[in-house]
Amino acid sequence: MDFGLVLQADPPAADVVALMRTAERAGFTHGWTFDSVVLWQEPFVIYSRILAETSTLRVGPMVTNPLTRDWTVTASLFATLNDMYGERTVCGIGRGDSSVRVPGGTPSTLARLGEAMHAIKGLAEGREVDMNGTRVRVPWVRPGSRLPVWMAAYGPRALELTGRQADGFILQLADPFLTGSMVAAVRSAAERAGRDPDEVTVCVAAPAYVCDDDPAALAHARDQCRWFGGMVGNHVADLVARYGTHSSAVPDELTAYIKDRHGYDYAHHGRADNPSTAFVPDDIVDRFCLIGPVEEHLRRLRELRELGVDQFAVYAMHDTRASVVTAYGDHVIPVLR
Repeated sequence: MDFGLVLQADPPAADVVALMRTAERAGFTHGWTFDSVVLWQEPFVIYSRILAETSTLRVGPMVTNPLTRDWTVTASLFATLNDMYGERTVCGIGRGDSSVRVPGGTPSTLARLGEAMHAIKGLAEGREVDMNGTRVRVPWVRPGSRLPVWMAAYGPRALELTGRQADGFILQLADPFLTGSMVAAVRSAAERAGRDPDEVTVCVAAPAYVCDDDPAALAHARDQCRWFGGMVGNHVADLVARYGTHSSAVPDELTAYIKDRHGYDYAHHGRADNPSTAFVPDDIVDRFCLIGPVEEHLRRLRELRELGVDQFAVYAMHDTRASVVTAYGDHVIPVLR
């Protein structure tokens, strides 16, 4: 199992770069950031610095989207970084949440997302693609270049698109029941499309908080990670709007907890003090996140690995960012990698 570190691109960017350097030394293979350029700094500028100051770490957004940049710009950004530093980027992509909604937009349709993935990957790998009825190719991209495209998904149609087209599947929660069912859906879609299901990389991303197994420590950890249930709830609310409650298309284990959700304030998006996430109960935090002593992290990660998870990406948006990187480097990664 590989391990990634997910950070927000908060200023100063030097702190993000420094923690990514630490993560590489600790054994992490991937460094991810949010891509929401109103709320945080422009990630691709920061990726260039991270790549310059590391030697093996792969970087990318968790996740970008088809709407906030022209597809030729996105492809050129990845291709430029790969040309400068070797092929050490991954394009994580989804429909868009804060990046699109904060400036007043609406997340992408799945049809447009599929077209974007095809165009971005093709252009970054030096192939000719159709853009608005015009055949376009980036002439300076070296033949044989490669850009893996990993798609974030929850709902049945998105899981189908992931299995049919994407190189990887990003699932932003660490609940074993939901992970098992969604990985199975992606693999079935890949098989129906004539692909080898095992070639679709599976990345589970969630907050990890290492603490003692006592009520006070666990309560504090839950409060530090409760924001994540709110973030996931934005996507779940879209699913409920499409499919309704208690739909056979999406499991109650994913949707039931948002019944008391009343709006969402993106001013606190991804923050431990987010007041919009009071509706998230403790059991959802425990299911979606990894909280507790190292032994509990190892137990859950072994369970996820058995379900086909290739990478666990640690969301470090809490008050122990550096220590969770150290704990994973000392006690988790050596055991599971």
